[in-house]
Amino acid sequence: MDLFDYADEFGPTKIIHIYEPSVGLKGILVVDNVAMGPSIGGVRIAPDVSVDECFRLARAMTFKNAAAGLPHGGGKMVIYGDPKMPKERKQQLMRAAAASLRNEESYIFGPDMGTNEECMAWVRDEIGRSVGLPRELGGIPLDEIGATGWGLLHATEAALHYLNSSLTNAKVVIQGFGSVGKHAARFLAERGAKIIAANDSRGTTFNPQGLDIAALFKLKEAGKSVADYPEGQRLERDEIVDIECDIWIPAARPDVINENNVHRLKTRLIVEGANIPITHGAEKMLFEKGVLCIPDFIANAGGVICAAMEYHGATAASASETIEEKISHNTEKLLSIVRAKNILPREAAIQMAAERINKAMSLRRWSLFSSAPHFI
Repeated sequence: MDLFDYADEFGPTKIIHIYEPSVGLKGILVVDNVAMGPSIGGVRIAPDVSVDECFRLARAMTFKNAAAGLPHGGGKMVIYGDPKMPKERKQQLMRAAAASLRNEESYIFGPDMGTNEECMAWVRDEIGRSVGLPRELGGIPLDEIGATGWGLLHATEAALHYLNSSLTNAKVVIQGFGSVGKHAARFLAERGAKIIAANDSRGTTFNPQGLDIAALFKLKEAGKSVADYPEGQRLERDEIVDIECDIWIPAARPDVINENNVHRLKTRLIVEGANIPITHGAEKMLFEKGVLCIPDFIANAGGVICAAMEYHGATAASASETIEEKISHNTEKLLSIVRAKNILPREAAIQMAAERINKAMSLRRWSLFSSAPHFI
């Protein structure tokens, strides 16, 4: 696909390819839209990233920040590499990436898959422009408090209210037991849900009577897989798609549900914990089957809400309150549009976000040219 094929009324503003041969750094930054303010988006490390994936993730951040009413646009950075590389190697790449983008003030670094609070501390040390910092540096530790998982809880509760149901004894499957999935599991279980299956890159564990979330946490802390859980049936990683449940939460990589496997899902509600975890075609098929799917940039905005508030000096307590308020309200508003117009939830969510973005773009001096992309 030609790079200019990405351009539409919202962006991207810039696509920057980064290459520093002295340290073997190869990466991509997409700054999608900055009408609301400088972009915030995580840095993802993976061996198989692409411009297309980076752009889609940046656009999701544009909509996520706008829907949440944050004074920030959307961006995303990807670095080619093994997310489990040695710490010394990761620090070298992160510092090089920060130095390469020292003057790119339209982008604020944040954590994502393969990066964490320590990585953001390295960026801050290099250029002073990052969020998701360790507590010792005045940050609100997103992973420690489970900001994204906290937001998923409230999106789920709002969706269940729409479905005239509740979390009590609801059977939940968590696809991906990383920083998002594990906290979502914890919060949901504390509200009475029954987590019956979870997976990670090494396998799936399943117990229809429910999993001990604290035990799963200990396994992960010990460097083991959730599939090693002794009280569960061990399955292959991708068999988690086949497990019947009330709520299915994707919290890992993009496009894990697509047109080829969507027919295997047996659930009534999906709450997207990961960014772009389901293809548009698969979401349409789910909608036609009567499965409610709460889009990523509505459901998983807790992390970026927390990050933006940290950037502006808020406390962890106020961030938690704001996450609950914003995500509950936005999910309810989304579902009222779905009910009134009988349209795909993602289409309703885009309408919500687009209204705010268009208003912000109309107030900018260069609004007529703000969608013109720049490739470096």
